[in-house]
Order: sequence, then structure tokens, then C-alpha cells
Amino acid sequence: MDKNFKMVATTIAGLESVLAEELRKLGAQDVKEGIRSVYFSGDTGFLYKANIALRTAIRILKPIKKSKVFDEEDLYEAIQRVKWERFVDVDGTFAVDAVVHSNNFTTNSHYITLKSKDAIADYFVHKYKKRPNVDLKYPDVKVHIHIHKEWLTISLDSSGESLHKRGYRSATNIAPINEVLAAGLVLLSGYRGEENFIDPMCGSGTILIEAAMIANNIPANINRKHFAFENWKDYDEDLYFTIQDSLLKKISSSHFKIMGFDKAPSAIVKAKQNIINANLEEFIGVHHVNFFNSKKEVFGKTTILFNPPYGERLNIDTEEFYRKIGDTLKNNYPDSTAWLITSDIQALKHVGLRTSKRIPIKNADLDCRFVKYELYEGSKKASKQRAFNEEE
Repeated sequence: MDKNFKMVATTIAGLESVLAEELRKLGAQDVKEGIRSVYFSGDTGFLYKANIALRTAIRILKPIKKSKVFDEEDLYEAIQRVKWERFVDVDGTFAVDAVVHSNNFTTNSHYITLKSKDAIADYFVHKYKKRPNVDLKYPDVKVHIHIHKEWLTISLDSSGESLHKRGYRSATNIAPINEVLAAGLVLLSGYRGEENFIDPMCGSGTILIEAAMIANNIPANINRKHFAFENWKDYDEDLYFTIQDSLLKKISSSHFKIMGFDKAPSAIVKAKQNIINANLEEFIGVHHVNFFNSKKEVFGKTTILFNPPYGERLNIDTEEFYRKIGDTLKNNYPDSTAWLITSDIQALKHVGLRTSKRIPIKNADLDCRFVKYELYEGSKKASKQRAFNEEE
């Protein structure tokens, strides 16, 4: 029986708790949040499952060695102590990437990557008089080097390309939102497919697609063509397809509406194409509509979630733009919960609505806030009274 081992899932700053909850629901053991990462345990089947199903993970790492290092010589020797033939053949290929957060190493991560690559190559030359080749695009094994203070962790990257590359997005607009961030925002909003969902500035449709996959319990990376672990020496193809089939059997069907608007015809074309790529056209409708001229046309509770332009991304009058967002939500979208993400904290003051929640989160290098507005039918007091009367 396959034994459990330790793993690390990396993520975006601000999504650690969301990823940890995903892992617990998926069946991970010993879940512990870190900084832009979550630590957990599971077996080989769970490693496959994590790659296929997790929505807010960027990559899944399998640590193979941890030791203290204080300089480049320590690093070289630590890497040389790994029995590398267990993971890659001398006639195979490998690649290395590195992340360094340590005052002991004044060189940059790129130099540490090169030093680590040399250490692995020299290991094979010393032992077999031959070395594997480096393949940066499609290596048999991708090695991840992480140095934090004096601690070195050597891991195998089981994902390969970042897990945000779902495989469905062929067309994008200016400044498209990262798929992992989009999924994280949907999960943070509490949306699970039990009410209507609107992205009123949908762009190329990423938030809509992630929301639809969440609503219907579709594995996040079911459209991916390849994971790095498929090249590993111990890859179990039968186990992989068993895990994949078990996840596919859990797909459900939400009957609430998922809709996207955008004022740009080109955005609608791109969104429709990406939705087709994700095989979700029966669940999502996109419409050529200017949000500022729109109103709520669906009955019942609705989650509105969008990624409006920031001052950093597009040349707009942010004060006027965010004021119109607030006016449109207040006047035209009763009985809804609206969420938006922005790095323009000052612009939020012009929305003219009181936030009920403000969550710090990163979007690439931008410090953002993910904010919540509760929109009622009539006054807040009257809305609560109606809800109370309906429960009686």
C-alpha cells in the first residue's frame, strides 16, 4: 500500500486559507498554512488528485530533501547527497528553478538555479561519466530549489507548467485575470452554485468559467493536457485514470444562471470561445451589454463578482468610473451581493456604498482589496423584516 508523504501546494498571497480548505475537503492530511503555500500529506493518488482538482494551487511540490545551508558550497554538497538516479535517468532530461529568501545568499535566484543544475549534472558525471540533458520546456523531472533563511528544501515539481494554465483560455483581453486568482475570488465570495452569478465586466470570461466549474463541481484542471508527474519513473497510469474517473463522477449540475456582460464586442467573442474551449457553453451566457446601462433581470439572490479596470491597467477617470459602479449597483441590482477586486484603494471611496468585508490579496505584484457590498431590496431594515416574515 502506498504510504503518505509530505507535499507543498503553492498559491497567491491571500489565498492560503482558501487552498487549505480545498485540501481538507479533498481529503488531505496534516494541513498547515504557510506564506503563499500550504503544507499537507497524502499518497501518490492524492498527489494526482491535487493537481487535477485544486482550484487555488499554482503547483504541487514533493520535497525529497531538507537540510541547512549557509553558502553556495553547502548548497552544492547538499544537492550532491541526493541519489538522483532514483528520479531521472542518465539519458533523461531535467530542469531546475529556484526561489531564495536568505541573507546568506547574496546572489540572485537565477545564479542559484545554475549552481543547482551544475550540482545535479556533476553528480551523474562523477558516478556514470555521463549526464542528463537540460530541457527547460518538457523535462522528465523538474527540480524546485527553495532556500528560506538557512533551510534548503529540494523538491520535485509534480505540476510542470503553473496550474493556472487550465487549458481552456485561447483568447485574452488587456490584463486578463489569472485563473487561480479568479477561482480564489469566487470561493472567497462564498458562491457555490446555489444562486445566480453575474460578472458585469467579464472580459475574456475567466471568472465566469471558474464560477461555472465551481458551481458544477468540475475539476479545475480537467482540460490540462499534461502534468509533470506523468514523466516520473514511478508514474502509475492506471492509478491516474482511476483518480480522474472518480473526480468526473462527482460532477453535478447547477440550475441557477451564470451570466457575463461586456461593452466590448471583441471581449464577448473571446469569452464565448474560451467558454466553448472549457465545454461550459450550456452553463454560461455572455451578452454585449454596458453594465452602467444594465439592471438585474434574474429573480432571487445573486452574486455579482467582477474585476473592474484599475488605474494601473487602463487610462480611465477612476473617480467617475467607480462612482458609476456604485450608482448602478445601488439602483439596479437589489437582493444581490457584489464583490470587486481593485488595487486602486482610493477609488473605492467613490463607490458610495459601505463595504461589509475587505480582504487583502495580491494580483501579480499589485496589493489589492477584494471588497463586498450587500445590496437590498428597499432599505436594509425592510429587507431583514421580509426575510424574517418568510421564515415564520
